[in-house]
Amino acid sequence: MPLQTLAPQRLYRQIAEQLRELIGKGEFAVGARIPAERDLARQLGVSRPSVREALIALEVEGWVEVRTGSGVYVLDRSSRTPAPPNGAAGIEWGPLEIIRARRMVEGETAATAAQYGKRKDVDAMRRAIRMMRELAARNEVPHEGDRAFHLAIVNACDNVVLTETVQGFWESRHGPIFARMIDYFETMESWQVAIGEHELILEAIAARDPAAARSAMHEHMDKFHQRFSASWRRTKAS
Repeated sequence: MPLQTLAPQRLYRQIAEQLRELIGKGEFAVGARIPAERDLARQLGVSRPSVREALIALEVEGWVEVRTGSGVYVLDRSSRTPAPPNGAAGIEWGPLEIIRARRMVEGETAATAAQYGKRKDVDAMRRAIRMMRELAARNEVPHEGDRAFHLAIVNACDNVVLTETVQGFWESRHGPIFARMIDYFETMESWQVAIGEHELILEAIAARDPAAARSAMHEHMDKFHQRFSASWRRTKAS
């Protein structure tokens, strides 16, 4: 298979472009099953999560269909409007890159909130977690409470640049690739676990322990990343 080893820069975009070209050249025929995620990762010299992002980008663009538990299959694009040269993969941040960036930035905002946050900031975090629990209890995805929690933390830092940066992270969740990842890998069960992770962050901030707050945020982001890297067979679509 004429695949090329990739440099570790914007990997999912490069992977998507290579697969898009191979499909366009007929290397993968309409209806054919794309090689397994682990095989593509090995041939390309990249991680399986990066391959996953690329496959979901191609799914969003209408190049492939992901059949959970079966594989990824090439779709017939003969009657479709041609996609932009770089497709969705050329304009959207990679979801897993966003999580890694959030780990770095929000680990520090949590530590700063623990050191300098005021009572009103901690109260806002408590209200946000309460909102998350109430939404989850109604079987509603608690995105609103989640956003309020993380913004309450960064607002405690009293730095508009940090606030706008974290807001930018949240706006990125509305991109088609990130939204599709969420659709596959977030469940009410995973949200219950995430709420518990948020409570640990709150406890550390309320205790004015910057190191513990940073560690709790890092742990939350690491587990968030793991949830998006789970086996396809464990998704709610299976």
